[in-house]
Amino acid sequence: MAAHPSVLPLVLASASPRRRDLLAQIGIQPTEIRAADLDETPLKGELPRALAARLSLAKATAVARERPDALVLAADTVVALGRRILPKAETEAEVRDCLGLLSGRRHRVLTGLCLIHPDGRLATRVVETILRFQRLDAAAVAAYLRSGEGLGKAGGYAIQGRAAVFVAWLGGSYSNVVGLPLAETAGLLRGFGYPLWPEN
Repeated sequence: MAAHPSVLPLVLASASPRRRDLLAQIGIQPTEIRAADLDETPLKGELPRALAARLSLAKATAVARERPDALVLAADTVVALGRRILPKAETEAEVRDCLGLLSGRRHRVLTGLCLIHPDGRLATRVVETILRFQRLDAAAVAAYLRSGEGLGKAGGYAIQGRAAVFVAWLGGSYSNVVGLPLAETAGLLRGFGYPLWPEN
């Protein structure tokens, strides 16, 4: 769907295809996708909610400097077990470690949102979803490792894929766990005058 000509351009400050697909699900096609190149390492003692908020703001701010004419939307998703921040698993060993920690336990997925308007207005949110995984046996973990789906994913899993069978209970936004809480994102966009379903 093309935006109405009077609508500000919208830049998604993320290279995640999942976030692009989620926006498309509610009829939004960003004018541009431009990822910010940032060090996403947590600061010493930084808590999960603070990390999600800090990184989403940093991503939006960096891209807004390059596109001062556009609405800039950024998000950052953090998977946490208590106060512990789980990594974005880059190796099979990290996926295995994450699944071992999450097996049979509750954890939180927090996504920081930041939207910056060309006039300098800024809106932020942190959205939290709580999940509980079933107890995972060795066969389930081995099968998931073979799929390769957990690589590059925060917490070592992708709920929209085969890991859906691990989820015994979920409280909150499902799309938040995928990477972009749609109700809250839509609310921020509407607050800055961006129509979700522009008239032709």
